[in-house]
Amino acid sequence: MGKESQWVVGLNAVASSLEHDATHVREVLVEAGAKNARVEAIEQQARRLGIDVRRVSAQALDGVAGGVRHQGAAARYAAAPTLDERDLQGLVDAAEGRALILVLDGVQDPHNLGACLRSAAAAGAHAVVIPRDKAVQVNATVRKTSAGAADRVPVVVVTNLARCLRDLQQLGVWIHGFDGEATGSLYALDLRGNVALVLGAEGEGMRRLTREHCDSLAKIPMPGVMESLNVSVAAGVALFEAVRQRLG
Repeated sequence: MGKESQWVVGLNAVASSLEHDATHVREVLVEAGAKNARVEAIEQQARRLGIDVRRVSAQALDGVAGGVRHQGAAARYAAAPTLDERDLQGLVDAAEGRALILVLDGVQDPHNLGACLRSAAAAGAHAVVIPRDKAVQVNATVRKTSAGAADRVPVVVVTNLARCLRDLQQLGVWIHGFDGEATGSLYALDLRGNVALVLGAEGEGMRRLTREHCDSLAKIPMPGVMESLNVSVAAGVALFEAVRQRLG
């Protein structure tokens, strides 16, 4: 796939792009006259890197931000090609028997996807898998919410999630799906080897075909009065149980 140009907006997202992937930043816009030390630092960093910087009005930034709060900075970003199914074997092989993969079945809210990416990056996940259709993709809102994680963890976009899960199984990855109706517990799973943690969409959970392709189903025990967790919170709980087991 070719590179796609998009606007990255917000102080964290722009700063992260400059720090971790400056070769893909084509230009930076900063709000003219903004009295903000972080905006000034972004401008100075971009200039040091030889990236074009333009001082523009707040209205001009509003125009490229597409409704996202820009905080006085935006960057035109030529995103690296999105990974796809063909990249999974390399990612699993490189993990040397300890692949940790987060699979999201149809997450719709960009803030939730951004938060999931942030947790995945913090947990050292080797990839986050999302479907190409009927799910939010990595956009400016996702990048901003992820606080830079969208640049640090590989995102694999697949055309057929059930087939992807079968492919992962053939690569020696155990597929653990999370469902509030499951009888097993997250804390009874062995998450030390090659594992994929599968969470469903907001409200609806995993689709039937996705559920059927899991090796096991488990739930996160919740002794309190709530019946479910936000998908990004559930992803964090599951990922860091895997981290606990691997560090133990």
